[in-house]
Amino acid sequence: MSDAQTLPAIRLKPKADARAIRHGHPWAYSDALVLDRRTKALPAGSLAVLEDAERTPMALVAVTPESRIAARVLDRDCGATIDAAWFAARIKAALDLRERLFDAPFYRLVHAEADGLPGVVIDRFGDTLVVQPNAAWADRLFEVLAEALCEVTGATTIIRNGMGRARKFEGLPEVLDVARGEAPGAPVPVPMNGATYMADLMGGQKTGLFYDQRDSHAFTANLAKGARVLDVFSHVGGFALAALAGGADHALAVDGSEPALALAEAGAAEGGMAERFETRRGDAFAVLEALAGEGAQFDVVICDPPAFAPSKKALAQGLRAYERVARLAAPLVAPGGYLTLCSCSHAADVTKFGNSCARGIGRAGRAAQLLRTGYAAADHPTLPQLAESGYLKALTYRLTA
Repeated sequence: MSDAQTLPAIRLKPKADARAIRHGHPWAYSDALVLDRRTKALPAGSLAVLEDAERTPMALVAVTPESRIAARVLDRDCGATIDAAWFAARIKAALDLRERLFDAPFYRLVHAEADGLPGVVIDRFGDTLVVQPNAAWADRLFEVLAEALCEVTGATTIIRNGMGRARKFEGLPEVLDVARGEAPGAPVPVPMNGATYMADLMGGQKTGLFYDQRDSHAFTANLAKGARVLDVFSHVGGFALAALAGGADHALAVDGSEPALALAEAGAAEGGMAERFETRRGDAFAVLEALAGEGAQFDVVICDPPAFAPSKKALAQGLRAYERVARLAAPLVAPGGYLTLCSCSHAADVTKFGNSCARGIGRAGRAAQLLRTGYAAADHPTLPQLAESGYLKALTYRLTA
């Protein structure tokens, strides 16, 4: 599907930093490219050869001229052919890693740029794969990708979930369909950290379940034996169900989504933990304030909100929101108890996020020890040259006073 002799060429501006691309950065931004009439006319997702300002070929890229990320590196070999065999090789490498990490086929199979498939996220639920083609090139070549996935993994069902906000930046419409096989008739049970989670693959958030907090769930479960646990922004029971599996006496899950809490309750029942599990629907900030007014206390409190700072433009406002979460959550932690605060905002690095949490804890009149700084599980690898791929942070504190 590609031949360096027939593909169009796009070029970096003379003052653009070509070293970043040569040293592994996978993106060329629109303001770094010569966007002449010919380049602007390329259909979104077209393949091209990226050249430096001196017209030296650098990489085979996918081009979306109207996007801020105008070119995504697919292969350092400008003569590579982007066909089923190319996809299969990338997928096999990703699969080999996950099969070393996990005993059961429930994990993130492909983590976009870090697995060599820019803009493509694939989560595995047994024989079902949920694919998010968040870049135009992957949308154009989706059928080839799907065939390679079936061949390499043996999956029988492939769901295309193009409902993410990233697609609009590529000029792509929302789409949710079954590309191979049949849609699951009910939520899929997912075993993880001794708990069972119920994943709605056709109607849930993102791909249906967040695998990225797996390690932080496990760490919290180790703290939770005999504990009273509060899990805020719980989604389908992420931290709460892991804590119950770890021996917590009781867990309260708070979320604004009634369907998500229903899935959490189903997961608790599936794991035989329903009697120790409770849910409360409502705005997280309002519920935190209400619990404080009720004089509630918990041994373990976790707050895992959505991205409050999804971009640099939203950073200042997002950091204030993280500080507020910490300020409201800290008073609910019993003396000597544990508080885990999370962020999935790539714009808020761990230092800025940690400073916001520390301010919030301090404003609540509490003293703390930082016990652990957690990141996404190993099935969400980070590309060292791309800071955005390391988005998740989880800070666990012991509140000493």
